[in-house]
Amino acid sequence: MIRLVFHKFRELGSARQVLLWMASQNIHFPYPSNGRSLTSFEWRPIRYRNVISILKNPFYAGVYVYGKSEKRTAIIDGRARKTYGHHKPMDAWDVFIKGHHEGYISWMEYERNQALLAGNTYGRVGDTKSGRGGRALLAGLICCARCGRRLNVVYNGRYPRPVYRCDRSNLQLGQRRCFGFGGKRIDEIIAAEMLRAVVPMAIAAAEEAERMLRDEDKDRRRIAELELQQARYDASLAERRYAACDPDNRLIAAQLEKAWEAALQRVEMCCQRLDGMPEPDADAVRPSLTGLADDLSAAWKAPRTTMRTRQRLVRTLITEIVADIDEAAGEIVLVIHWKGGQHSELRVRKPRTGEHGCNTPEQALAVMRSMAGRWPDQDIAASLNRMGMPTGQGKTWTAHRVGSLRRVHGIHGYRSADKNGEWLTMRDAAAKLGVSHHQVRKLIKAGVLVSEQIMPDAPHQIRAADLTTDQVVTALKRKGRPCRAVSENQISMFSDT
Repeated sequence: MIRLVFHKFRELGSARQVLLWMASQNIHFPYPSNGRSLTSFEWRPIRYRNVISILKNPFYAGVYVYGKSEKRTAIIDGRARKTYGHHKPMDAWDVFIKGHHEGYISWMEYERNQALLAGNTYGRVGDTKSGRGGRALLAGLICCARCGRRLNVVYNGRYPRPVYRCDRSNLQLGQRRCFGFGGKRIDEIIAAEMLRAVVPMAIAAAEEAERMLRDEDKDRRRIAELELQQARYDASLAERRYAACDPDNRLIAAQLEKAWEAALQRVEMCCQRLDGMPEPDADAVRPSLTGLADDLSAAWKAPRTTMRTRQRLVRTLITEIVADIDEAAGEIVLVIHWKGGQHSELRVRKPRTGEHGCNTPEQALAVMRSMAGRWPDQDIAASLNRMGMPTGQGKTWTAHRVGSLRRVHGIHGYRSADKNGEWLTMRDAAAKLGVSHHQVRKLIKAGVLVSEQIMPDAPHQIRAADLTTDQVVTALKRKGRPCRAVSENQISMFSDT
């Protein structure tokens, strides 16, 4: 149980996340059931204070201490008032014996845990909060090169996107903020740089993660076995008490019988929980991880990979990122401090005012410019959808979106063909000839009727003068025969009789 708490804190970096994980796994914690004698205990759902008490107790690091708190006396209304439980700094403890006994963790890891807990709680300068999800990859990790403060994360826009901004002095003193920039592009660039750096060690890291998962499964099974052992002992004790009871004392016998039944139910529940856990198989074939380095980018972008997982991976490799703005060059300067003391600098072009990443593809704009003068917005939208060209936000086209984009880019709208009658749509041509759309389409496909298309999948445009040609009139007069042109050199299979 204790080793599992330290293991999960080492992995998750947050005491609350350790609590949530253990609660999701239905892991229980032993509680004394007989007051101060501490001779028996029972298993109850774990609480936050249990996790904190384990992480903050130096006893589990092999250190014996005494005098961590003190009593204070104050004169209130002429009388002495004593208060207890005031914590003292570590250097003021009365007794401090390092290496007194074998610990679960080293003293160095204990100090690292205390620093991480303090950083998660207060977020002081120099501290880095653990990954807590959200939409910003670098939340709590990126700081300002001008004032040294951590950059805040704000969300703005109709579709909220993270923005990193240094405005702490602006909030407190009414001063101008240092700078701010959008977070989406920065997150993508840092992720790409991190994946490029981690590829050589990806296989070793995956093998270590698999080993940790196996150890974690063993710890959970061991905890369940200990809980079952305690439940069986309690059931045996309840049975002996019930057997030793005087049968004539019905009140006591009924209470003992009820306690025995509850203990048996506890045993049954522990057995079901233990049976539901998979048995560790030492001979099981381990998956091959040799191709993991090639699939690391796909795993990073997988839908099931949560932002909390990505943040933990970033914090495993990066200590902090110092950001600044080069106004002259129009670039965002990022200095990455890697674990181990290495540093690298990245320069990212800062978008101009009003520039955003949801730009309409140039190919779609070209289609719109070609069709706008001859076709209405609904036909343009249908053509773009058939071509598989999405909007800048990855959505399908509608007449409203086409019209809005035309006005932004100054593209002239559709002028109806009825004004001059020179060009007709397929529907107009069918109505003028008195035939169906199907017949007009067959004439176009056979080459009898000439039509124009801006590009494949765009609507057909037909000149009104082409409807009165001899070839079209002759084709429409045929009944029961295909509407296609007859070649002069073609020999008929059947003689005319």
